[in-house]
Amino acid sequence: MTEVNTPPRTGEGASERPSEGTPPRPGRYTRFVTARPRLSLLVALVLTALAVFAGSGVADRLGSGGWEDPAAESTYATKALEREFPASQPNLLLLVDSGRASVDDPAVAAEARDLAGRLTGEKGVTGVGSYWQSGSPALRAKDGHEALIAARITGDDNAMGRTLDRIAPHYRGAHGPVRVKIGGIVAVRHEMQTIIKEDLARAEMIALPITLVLLIMVFGSAVAALLPLGIGIVAILGTNAVLRGLTSFTDVSVFALNLTTALGLGLAIDYALFIVRRFREELSTGTDPLTAVGTTLRTAGRTVLFSALTVAVSLAAMMVFPQYFLRSFAYAGIAVVLLAAAAALILLPAALVLLGHRVNSLDMRRLFRRRRAPQPAEGTTGTTGTPGSTWARAAGLVMRRAPLFALGTSVLLVTLGLPFLGVKFGTADDRQLPSTAESHVVQEHIREGFPGSPGGGLEVLAQGRATAAQYAAYKQQVTALPEVARVDGPLVKGDAAYFTVQPKGEAVDDPAQRLVGDLRSLRTPFDARVTGTAAVLVDTKHAIAQRLPWAAAFIAVVTLLLVFLLTGSVLIPVQAVVLNALSLTAMFGAVVWVFQDGHLSGALGFTSSGSIETTLPVLMFCVAFGLSMDYGVFLLSRIKEEYDRTGDHDAAVRHGLQRTGGLITAAAVILAVVMVAIGTSRVTNTKMLGLGIALAVLMDAMVVRSLLVPAIMRLTGRATWWAPAPLRRLHERFGLSEGELGKATSHDVPADRNGDGSAHESGGLRAIR
Repeated sequence: MTEVNTPPRTGEGASERPSEGTPPRPGRYTRFVTARPRLSLLVALVLTALAVFAGSGVADRLGSGGWEDPAAESTYATKALEREFPASQPNLLLLVDSGRASVDDPAVAAEARDLAGRLTGEKGVTGVGSYWQSGSPALRAKDGHEALIAARITGDDNAMGRTLDRIAPHYRGAHGPVRVKIGGIVAVRHEMQTIIKEDLARAEMIALPITLVLLIMVFGSAVAALLPLGIGIVAILGTNAVLRGLTSFTDVSVFALNLTTALGLGLAIDYALFIVRRFREELSTGTDPLTAVGTTLRTAGRTVLFSALTVAVSLAAMMVFPQYFLRSFAYAGIAVVLLAAAAALILLPAALVLLGHRVNSLDMRRLFRRRRAPQPAEGTTGTTGTPGSTWARAAGLVMRRAPLFALGTSVLLVTLGLPFLGVKFGTADDRQLPSTAESHVVQEHIREGFPGSPGGGLEVLAQGRATAAQYAAYKQQVTALPEVARVDGPLVKGDAAYFTVQPKGEAVDDPAQRLVGDLRSLRTPFDARVTGTAAVLVDTKHAIAQRLPWAAAFIAVVTLLLVFLLTGSVLIPVQAVVLNALSLTAMFGAVVWVFQDGHLSGALGFTSSGSIETTLPVLMFCVAFGLSMDYGVFLLSRIKEEYDRTGDHDAAVRHGLQRTGGLITAAAVILAVVMVAIGTSRVTNTKMLGLGIALAVLMDAMVVRSLLVPAIMRLTGRATWWAPAPLRRLHERFGLSEGELGKATSHDVPADRNGDGSAHESGGLRAIR
């Protein structure tokens, strides 16, 4: 590298370069992946078939929970109460509707007691209780026409789902003078799992044909369009097999399937789009297919490798958090990113060598236009004029008015993000489901029609030997707290007891969360642990807040390092991190405005709970940040390539946008289509994830990459490429430079010159370029 990372000018180091008319000899990596292309594709086909077999039934092994911190006080107390006092933790509720009669009518009461008795005898069910046994007013509706039978289904998520499937048909519906609907946490989660699987299949049916049409519009050739789709399918099927294997060792969330489909299609299409376009561009210059593949791997392949690493880093940050809901997305995301990149860098080159010029076959655009002279290669053309002329003119305009565009777009993005300042964090509940879902209907009846929100209170587990007087004194202390409406208990069993504390307001509002802290701060003669919905929320927020700085630091540091290795600049990595974060503001603002505040809830078909599930912003940040870096790497790599060739900073920025503007926009639109298909889900969290990330990638591609990045790079000028001498030497030794994996040849790596005029050859780590 030169001083201030200035590339050699024309004539410098000419003796070390191959002549302009001599194409570079394919390097080791190109020769490796193209040596036996038919065998490579056959092996890939066999492995994909095995992945289909290995991944079959993966959705049935995934859990629908995972929002809790397994090390939290509330988690410990919940598990202890499940063991010692199963009736204190009901997860199954039978809503008994007596019609016009009262629930105290003798015929109604007799039928309800018979239902409760039958439920007590069911295998896998314990802790059965009801209004007709206890007479508790909390289990009787205010209008007197509905009451509850509560029970607990034992086992893990999958075992509970199987038990519910077995017993539900025998209790749901009409029974003499009453009608029964089934609700409770286990019913909510099971119904959510079922709906997600159905919605995912529908999303795939929506996304695949639309994606194929868009790819045909981008490429023109049906053959070229099928290649990215094939890479995406390989990545998705491979990831399903990985997740199926992981379920044997750890819990995995069913929500991760949505990310597998979205990223599998989105990133695989991005990577294949980039590689196929560059290959066709090289073919259009008259290069033979093998040499075109080699050049493609040294340029677009290098970018794909970097992109995959940056996306994987962002997703890996979720491993920092203890909730298996977030960790599941890391498992699925890392697997699908690496498989998509591997397929694009191993299988796709083999396919391109076999296809050669036939990659342009089946030009569908001939159906809509008259025969005319051959067009320049896809990926470089506008509809008329000079290749990429529209993007070149746009880049020129932005750079001439750089201060205006930099300030204007920054203000716009910050303004769009302002609603996030009013975010309220909550827990996922039945309102994630469509309003017609049975478990949602039951929970809505309980929320609006029953006193004190049964199941929404706090439980205090008291462990350690204590006297009746000590329990009574503690109950008096708790009753005196300002946010407490009622205290029930204690129910004593050996050296353990539990109290139920009903807050005055909603189950998870701010007063209820303060009450958790008040209960935990009381001095007691026994070990008191607090659980319940509000306690779980408090512990979840604490776990995320405690680990969020570490996750953010991990993403930032590794991203800075990777972008430095790509560019050799100190300023560009900082710009990349800051602008990526800025590109996500619109997504977060829209999430609060739409899903928390309820705007567009009717049009989008969801019920707003007035809060955002606590883990979801973390997930959306990690995914969207990684995808933004994906597009950032595409643009920066092309700018760096041109700057290394010419040394003209402004021309390099214009050239980079000209060559990748259409590519990035096409990739963003295709990924947005996939995410919007995911966003058609009837489960609110999935809808929020899909639509939010679709907005983020469109804003990043159309505003940040097209306007803000060229404006900022114009303002920073040649200083953009500055690095202090020690870091320049570090980049020269370890940076990713021209050449392929393994030792480079003189044809692979052109000589450069140091600032003192002495020649050197970049060494150290070589990567695909």
